[in-house]
Amino acid sequence: MSGKERQKQLAREHYERQTQRRVEREARAKRNAIIGSTVAGVVVVAGVIAATTLFGGSDTTATATTDPAPSDNASPAASAAAGAQPKAFDPAGGTCGYAAEAGGGPAKNVGLPPEKVDLTPKTMTLKTNQGDIVIKVSADKTPCTINSFAFLAKKKYFDGSKCHRLGSDQFPMLQCGDPLAKADGKSQTDGQGGPGYRFVNENLEGAKYTRGVVAMANSGPDTNGSQFFIVFGDAPLTPDYTPFGTVTKGLEILDKVNKAGVITPGPDGTGAPKETVEIKDVTMSS
Repeated sequence: MSGKERQKQLAREHYERQTQRRVEREARAKRNAIIGSTVAGVVVVAGVIAATTLFGGSDTTATATTDPAPSDNASPAASAAAGAQPKAFDPAGGTCGYAAEAGGGPAKNVGLPPEKVDLTPKTMTLKTNQGDIVIKVSADKTPCTINSFAFLAKKKYFDGSKCHRLGSDQFPMLQCGDPLAKADGKSQTDGQGGPGYRFVNENLEGAKYTRGVVAMANSGPDTNGSQFFIVFGDAPLTPDYTPFGTVTKGLEILDKVNKAGVITPGPDGTGAPKETVEIKDVTMSS
């Protein structure tokens, strides 16, 4: 066998191993399909590309390896089966109901957010190794979401976490919020970490995912946890992901990270970013 033939064989075997691992990962975590099937449909119609799992393992987004949409791979199945369901914001009482996961995916468990919602936060700042990303949040439209972020920020939940999935030109987003992600292009569990609880979708009517929008990754209706994505282009997604804010400073950081590309691209072109984005601290302010 010649040297070139040997190289081709090794490349083929490597690809087959990657494909097998991806298939196994999908079978374990359809939960991670933040955008999953809906995005796949949009992408196919648009003639863009077959999507994989955005926020799931390898942190492809979410459910299947053919969907580039952002998905949270932390599985909600166990808690749903146990009957624990999150509750939408109650304007009369000013409360949200958060449902604890019962034997779900890997978690950095810090307890449940308070039911009484604080609507004062107007800004969320992500202090990263690449610089600050400042986000104007909508507590009035997404009270349960912002209350969750305020709680996790106080618990230092995001400190030291790495954004594990960078999208492609067809799906321009950076996914973050898995406190257990290694973002090294090798980890099979990136995108599966969460806070150990779920909460409802919000603000979906007419939602669009244009440059600067920040939204929740999920694995289906009302399965939000801690993973989110920041859009640095225009993402062809259906309105299934809670948009809770808009970047007012720091989009150039995402442009820089995008330009550097990914470590090991998946079939959909997404993967761990070459330029590491580590969240040092998250603060909420009014």
